[in-house]
Amino acid sequence: MSHHLFLLSPNDTPLYSLTHQSSKPTTAPSYPLSSNLPSWSTTTFAGTLSALSGAAGLNQAPAGGGAPRIGSGQGRNVVQMIAYASLDVIEELMRTNSAMYLKGVDKFNEWTVSAFITPGNMKFVLLHDGKNDDGVKAFFTDVWDLYVKTMLNPFHSAHTAIKSAVFDGRVRASARRHL
Repeated sequence: MSHHLFLLSPNDTPLYSLTHQSSKPTTAPSYPLSSNLPSWSTTTFAGTLSALSGAAGLNQAPAGGGAPRIGSGQGRNVVQMIAYASLDVIEELMRTNSAMYLKGVDKFNEWTVSAFITPGNMKFVLLHDGKNDDGVKAFFTDVWDLYVKTMLNPFHSAHTAIKSAVFDGRVRASARRHL
C-alpha cells in the first residue's frame, strides 16, 4: 500500500511532501474495462486500458517485475493532481464542518483522500489506497505535533518549506508505525 502526504499552507503552497510504501501486502489492481473484452485485446491495448481507468504510471509494474514505480515523474504528477483537485472539496468542508480530521473527503479510482485541518488553516492531505481510519487519524495527530514543534523552532520561518532531516525522519517513523 502506498501513502502520499502533502502539507499545504493556508494559501495552498506546498511545504512538505512524503511518499511512503507500506510493508503490508496489497492485491493486484483490477481493470474493470478489461473484463468485457477478449483476451487478445487486453494485451494489445493494455496501456490504453490503464490510461482510461486512471491508473497510468501508478499501478503498472516495471518490465522486469518488482514493485510499482510510484516515484516516477508521471506517477508523482498524477498523485499531486489528485491531491490538488481535492482542495476544493476540503475547503468547502472547512466552511461547514469544524472538525480537524476529515476522513475520506474525496475518492479518485483506488485513491482515497483524507485531510486534517489545523487551527491555523494548514492542510494535511493524505492519499491512501486502503481503509485504516484509526491509523490515518493517529498519523495526522503525530504529524501535527511534529509540525507544531517545527514552527516553535526560532530558526524556522512560518509558511516556508520544511527541509529538516529530523522532521522527515520522524514523519517517516510515524508512517511506518500507523499506516
